[in-house]
Amino acid sequence: MNKRQDNYVSFKDVQKSYDGETLVVKNLNMDIAQGEFLTMLGPSGSGKTTTLLMLAGFEVPTNGHIYLDGQPIDNMPPHKRNIGMVFQNYALFPHMTVEENLAFPLQVRKIDKVEIASRIKRALDMVQLGAYGKRRPAQLSGGQQQRVAVARALVFDPKLVLMDEPLGALDKQLREQMQFEIKHLHDRLGITIVYVTHDQSEALTMSNRIAVFNDGIIQQLATPDDLYERPQNAFVAQFIGENNKLRGRIKAVNGKTCQVEIEGGGTVQATPVKVDGVGASTLLSLRPERVKVNPPAGAVPNLFTAKVEELIYLGDHIRTRVSVCGHSDFVIKLPNAEGIHQFEPGSTISIGWKAEDCRALDAH
Repeated sequence: MNKRQDNYVSFKDVQKSYDGETLVVKNLNMDIAQGEFLTMLGPSGSGKTTTLLMLAGFEVPTNGHIYLDGQPIDNMPPHKRNIGMVFQNYALFPHMTVEENLAFPLQVRKIDKVEIASRIKRALDMVQLGAYGKRRPAQLSGGQQQRVAVARALVFDPKLVLMDEPLGALDKQLREQMQFEIKHLHDRLGITIVYVTHDQSEALTMSNRIAVFNDGIIQQLATPDDLYERPQNAFVAQFIGENNKLRGRIKAVNGKTCQVEIEGGGTVQATPVKVDGVGASTLLSLRPERVKVNPPAGAVPNLFTAKVEELIYLGDHIRTRVSVCGHSDFVIKLPNAEGIHQFEPGSTISIGWKAEDCRALDAH
């Protein structure tokens, strides 16, 4: 068994400009381990897709170098990189059967017919489409076409598989089903996958690590739980999941906690992450599910009176919007469980949270 490499894919000081002036990707340094499922997540125009295309060979870095298994691939054509690719629109040949679509990348590599037949069978069984080999893409559902695209990307045993928004065309239920199927396939085969999406829940569900892109820069590269629980700046906190944002000014810093005067009134104890010291502006980030309703006396250091504005039933939880400290868009997520009291709009409640659940970030 090959030893796992922590720098199986490496980007070293990579930059990309299309017009010679504006950098779409800025000084990118990132290592991807062998067997890892890494997702590049970010809004449109953040640089994630350009990064994927440079790795695939469809774009060339303006500066810097990209390495695959220790070898530079900056100027290597795509077909020589031994990389599988799954596109958003699947890019299946409509005039070919499923088997012919899978045979194509093998024929290009001049693999003999007996081996081609064996690999096609193995790849179709892998995605549970063994009985669909004679059908054409138009005779398949969207989910089945997506599976064929994945099988075609895997059929020639690539070093690496790249996926560019592959689930974007599917409906919500099928999309969620395919997320788990791709994740289980990755776990079973141990292949290296680099995945691009703008869907936060998709990234959190599937990835070993997530690189959050914005403005051509990786804002944070971490495991899903680390990104969600411990965002390193305001952009990551706002982009990953829902959170309450309270602006204020640092009043005092005491080791692992700080006191923040909120713009709408009141003082909050929080965990300082990126603050410039006493007097600096900050943005507090607090997840809705971390807020406690009517907590026992002394249970939390931050305790406020809030007015219930709106209740929305969402099945597994009740999204409760309240007014507190001059903010009318403060959200609490109450689990839909036995014993959970549903408050009426207009009622007054007590809410609170721990200092470690409230992060004081940069004010941008």
